[in-house]
Amino acid sequence: MSLIECRKLSRIYNRGAEEIRPLDQLDLRIDAGGFVALMGPSGSGKTTLLNLLAGIDRPTSGELEIGGLSLGDLSRKELADWRSEQVGYVFQLYNLVPVLTAYENVELPLLLHPISSGERHRRVSAALDVVGIADRHSHYPRQLSGGQEQRVAIARAIVTEPTLLLADEPTGDLDRESATAVMELLSRLNKEQGRTVVMVTHDAKTAQYADVLLHLEKGRLIEQEEMAS
Repeated sequence: MSLIECRKLSRIYNRGAEEIRPLDQLDLRIDAGGFVALMGPSGSGKTTLLNLLAGIDRPTSGELEIGGLSLGDLSRKELADWRSEQVGYVFQLYNLVPVLTAYENVELPLLLHPISSGERHRRVSAALDVVGIADRHSHYPRQLSGGQEQRVAIARAIVTEPTLLLADEPTGDLDRESATAVMELLSRLNKEQGRTVVMVTHDAKTAQYADVLLHLEKGRLIEQEEMAS
């Protein structure tokens, strides 16, 4: 069953008199519970697509449905509410708040939800445990390695128990050992918890963790490859 459906999805910017099309009439389906890697040269539309899937940006034209919901029909507030409940986003450079501990960084998204402090504590502790960093809960980002920071960022992304987990170059700033550990974690979240993962990467080794590899070029899907399990 498909979770994501893009039909003739376009995003257009104007730079002076020049029209820029990061996405151009994109047709795409992504199954629920899938692990999809997006690859392509710089400017091919990968991050633009990720931001549309996250509800951070809006399409210029076309249809984008996630879980049967048309994101184009939502108001700004409805879109923000949907994103806070349904989407977890993992960034390449972690985007942790330096003056907050690992625990407090993971807790941040839950402060937008009407849940008790006890439930917040349960979810944060569980998320830190899942990513294997519970023993660093009181550490600040500057006291963590890059791989540990990314684990905290992943815990923050999953603490709201989202349907969709988006990752923009999640291993791009890591050494190979840390990158492998992060990818094994994302793979486990996909397989054991059923999270749908959509990931942008330039790294062929990282892409091998996905079930489906999509090649974008000039805002269009030029190849779809089923990966060996």
